[in-house]
Amino acid sequence: MKKYFAELIGTMVLVLIGCGTAMAVGCDPVAGCGYILTAFAFGLGLLTMAYSIGNISGCHINPAVSLAMLIQKKISVKDFFGYVVFQIIGALVGAGLLALIFRGAGIVDMTGGFGSNGLSGVNNNIWVGILVEILLTFVFVMSILGVTSSKAKHGNVAGIVIALSLVAVHILGIWLTGTSVNPARSIGPAIVAAFSGNSTPIAEVYVFIVGPLIGGALAAYTYKLLEKAK
Repeated sequence: MKKYFAELIGTMVLVLIGCGTAMAVGCDPVAGCGYILTAFAFGLGLLTMAYSIGNISGCHINPAVSLAMLIQKKISVKDFFGYVVFQIIGALVGAGLLALIFRGAGIVDMTGGFGSNGLSGVNNNIWVGILVEILLTFVFVMSILGVTSSKAKHGNVAGIVIALSLVAVHILGIWLTGTSVNPARSIGPAIVAAFSGNSTPIAEVYVFIVGPLIGGALAAYTYKLLEKAK
């Protein structure tokens, strides 16, 4: 259970820091600084957890990453489902804490959905949104598989590489979909937003489940092919 609880804590922290920053600074395409701050908030949140719980659970804190690890046979089917359940719980806790902070203090939620993802940047085109999430998740998960490979020699900097890759995909994706690349990170804020009266995120959340899971699976199979080709 300690692995699952570690995943809960890690996902909670990711949502708290990443989505909380998005709520606090906004993501204005004109000013742009909100993009960078939010991108780095997600990356630094992941970096913090990578060096905190990485030795306990591997710090997946993302169902798409756990799926890739399952395909790579680095975790069992039982652990996959255990990880995903606790990741979603962690995201719910993180979003719930943001609700307590922002709603409780009477602070306006600048995103309207507790940092949840949306399709407004792609003009509500579902298929483009799914494609964006597939591509961004593919890039992110490929970086994880590369630096955590048994043949890799990145050592103690692996967490830094992974965190920076998350920053990179956020810089591109925030304007388009808000950048999910993580179904749990999308589910938690969407559910809390729905309870707060904003139903749009929960209506679109399937895009941010399907896209990242396909992207994670494609990355896992692609990396398998690349390793066999050596």
